[in-house]
Amino acid sequence: MNKKDYYEVLGVSKTATDTEIKSAFRKLAKQYHPDLNKEADAEAKFKEVQEAYAVLSDPDKRKQYDQFGHAAFDNNGGGAGFGGFDFSGFDVDLDDILGNMFGSGFGFSSGRKRNSKTRGDDVLYHMNLTFEEAAFGTDKDVKIDTSITCPDCEGLGGHGEETCEVCHGSGTITSEQRTILGSFLSKTTCSNCSGTGKTFKRRCSTCNGKGSIKKNRTITVHVPSGIDNGMRLRVSGKGEAGKNGGPSGDLYLEFSVSKHNFFERDGDDIYLKVPITITDAVLGCKKDIRTLDSVVTLNIKPGTNTNDKQRIKGKGIKNASSGRTGDMYIIFEVVLPTKLNREQKSLFEKLSKTDLENSDYEKFQKFVNKK
Repeated sequence: MNKKDYYEVLGVSKTATDTEIKSAFRKLAKQYHPDLNKEADAEAKFKEVQEAYAVLSDPDKRKQYDQFGHAAFDNNGGGAGFGGFDFSGFDVDLDDILGNMFGSGFGFSSGRKRNSKTRGDDVLYHMNLTFEEAAFGTDKDVKIDTSITCPDCEGLGGHGEETCEVCHGSGTITSEQRTILGSFLSKTTCSNCSGTGKTFKRRCSTCNGKGSIKKNRTITVHVPSGIDNGMRLRVSGKGEAGKNGGPSGDLYLEFSVSKHNFFERDGDDIYLKVPITITDAVLGCKKDIRTLDSVVTLNIKPGTNTNDKQRIKGKGIKNASSGRTGDMYIIFEVVLPTKLNREQKSLFEKLSKTDLENSDYEKFQKFVNKK
């Protein structure tokens, strides 16, 4: 019977790496596994894929196959496998090949010892800040309810640690399964130690064997200057406790900054809208302006209009992260009087007769009256 080329079966080139061969096998084994694929020829294709992988995953057998093809295995005596290839010596750890694909539902364990160190989960905490706290930085107390490493057993879960006498510290029980494809090794979690590989003479009464306990903690956190809406700050090691001596997760603070009654913020720059009278706008004046940390005297030029802008360098927000200090921008708003007495009205009427030649007003009037 003519057999298909093993490289063709797996859909890889003859120069494929071990990783590429293994990846192709995983994909096809999942596609044709009889427990997943109910087509009539699925089982035959699954065996074909297994046979190809059995050869190409073994450096020596692959070398023989590359040199002699299928004939390399025609005279191995016995024919227990496909076309005379003997699978009796082909022991595959299904934890490594199929466990991650099919999960525990197919009887394959992940193979990972449960006593391996595992990092704890991260914790997200939402914090509200005032405008000033975000601008200048502050120290804040954070109350969180998280797990911490048990102080009595130091996260082990018990006292008097011993190696599990059933699995001898491996955390798994290995059994051999014989199939038409040959012998396979299957690992299951040791029930005596729950996969940790160790037992204790006495279970810790403080954490009841879990290795961690829940505790409400108050942590003082320094919030640097320059924090803005939506930014996050990481506090290392203040999250959930790790397992089996693993490191704790991190605490992430996500900030929400309240608005200010007068200042508006754009990054590290701040804006302040300053109302001025029509007299101040026309004649110009000096005006005291409050910044974030002081009061400065501002010179307002004659002829200032609404929405004119003036910059005060270095009076914005100091960003502790970037080291940059923003600027402050003054936006002027000319306030028109809504009520006038007779004398004030007379003054404005006289003002309206002021020579405005070559002004924007005069140019516009000429445009309107143009014939």
